Amino acid sequence: MPMKTTSQEPIRLQIIDADDETRALITLLLRAHTGRDYVVERAGRDDRFAGMPATASEAERRVSEALRESEAQLAAVLADRERLERQFYQAQKMETVGQLAGGIAHDFNNMLTAIVGFGTLVAEQVSENEAASRNTEEILAAANRASALTRQLLAFGRRQVLHPTRVNLNDTVQALAGMLRQLIGENIDLRIVCSPHLPPIRADLSQLESALANLVINARDAMPRGGRLTIETADVTLDDDYCATHVGVRPGRYARLSVSDNGIGMSQDIQTRIFEPFFTTKEPGKGSGLGLSTVYGIVKQSGGNIWVYSEEALGSTFKVYLPVDPGEQPLAGQIEPARGHWSKGTETVLLVEDAPMIRRLAREIMLRAGYTVIEAGDAEQALLLAKKQGRIDLLLTDLIMPGPSGVELSEQLRASRPGVRVLYMSGYTDNAIVRNGM
Repeated sequence: MPMKTTSQEPIRLQIIDADDETRALITLLLRAHTGRDYVVERAGRDDRFAGMPATASEAERRVSEALRESEAQLAAVLADRERLERQFYQAQKMETVGQLAGGIAHDFNNMLTAIVGFGTLVAEQVSENEAASRNTEEILAAANRASALTRQLLAFGRRQVLHPTRVNLNDTVQALAGMLRQLIGENIDLRIVCSPHLPPIRADLSQLESALANLVINARDAMPRGGRLTIETADVTLDDDYCATHVGVRPGRYARLSVSDNGIGMSQDIQTRIFEPFFTTKEPGKGSGLGLSTVYGIVKQSGGNIWVYSEEALGSTFKVYLPVDPGEQPLAGQIEPARGHWSKGTETVLLVEDAPMIRRLAREIMLRAGYTVIEAGDAEQALLLAKKQGRIDLLLTDLIMPGPSGVELSEQLRASRPGVRVLYMSGYTDNAIVRNGM
């Protein structure tokens, strides 16, 4: 005689080859259709879901928990994706703005070079005239201030000419400690924490010092009532998982420089714009908006990355990652600079420069030094002049010009004049020079 069931007693079913999730789903469907509780077992085994709940109500609760967990995981994945998209778009925007700013600054820098150069020549000529000399000094001072701003834009656009050497980041921080303490004032406590045995990096020492000073100034300005500023170095290895969540970062070993403050912090909107040139939260006249953009450009041009972490009212941390240099060259400061002396020249120089002001300035300087100068605005004109000229001792040429480059010009000139010496000049960075054949 079959056993009767009651409303409190679950109905038992057995199903062949059904996994736990399938049986849980069947349980819920049966309950929804009949209003009764069921225990769905795997045929041949009274495992009661192999640890799954024995009643539909418990199964429903477990499934609801699993759904909530899945939704949370999906939300986390979507949040990571959105963050990576923001990083990607921000990197694209910074690249575009950098190219624009760098191009403008490069052209502007050519004009300022001519102003400063000719101004210096004029200053020598009017040195006996006090009024004219004073006015010339004012012109040069204004031009030099403009040049400083231009160099910052060039740094942001990664067009600054760097002179990288092997640098110990700990030594750099310790050497600047005294100057940085004077820079921040007595109401801010400066803490320096250097990692022992930090490997050297490859960077332009003066630009690295400038980047650190700008980060410290930014931290100081975020603590108008005083606070704590921490500079820390660390030897870190960035793995594939880290790089997958940080756009533009390559796996490898890095020296990390962190500058932290407990100041006013920044909103998310400000953080997304903090490295843009001329963006500033300071009052008019109290900041150029080029400090952090300069840092960004120096770090990027040095092969590194910079990230900012900040919360309003809690403070900010800037983390700079610079790749470790595996080379064996001497560290910066261990090489004696070359020493020479100024001498008058007698040779004939073929000067090739497409920027007229720079060409005229170079010509004037060389004429004063005693050289004979033949000038041309491009490679084709230079080759035509060379055919008519008897003697050419030196080719002084811009490397990157419209039409044939300086390298192509030198190769063609040396085909007919194998003894001519060549000196290249350029206002572009090493990377641009390499792309053009050097």
